[in-house]
Amino acid sequence: MVFASFLASLILVNGTALAPVRKGPVPMNTSSKSDAAQNHPYAGMWVTADGRVRHELLPNGRYDEARGSRESAYQGRYEVRGNHIDYWDDTGFTADGTFVDGVLHHGGMILYRRK
Repeated sequence: MVFASFLASLILVNGTALAPVRKGPVPMNTSSKSDAAQNHPYAGMWVTADGRVRHELLPNGRYDEARGSRESAYQGRYEVRGNHIDYWDDTGFTADGTFVDGVLHHGGMILYRRK
């Protein structure tokens, strides 16, 4: 029934079926494959040398970023593929970064793993 409802909602453009555009937050993939992908060595707390910016990469694919005295300044989801990280803020902002030799390079900042 769900599949039939999906098929009924397809839009034809130049003979090609397109799924309708979804509005609102993108749901997280909660499959076991996604969960396994999030259990990586980068989960944990990452901080700038001055401690002003703090990224907590949670094992469930969510992150919580603090800025100065403002806890939970930004929150959203993230995915790590190899040494690359993509962020999707709950407000719609996107960003990315790269892990190089145990250091996170993100948005012009360098964050170090807090032990």
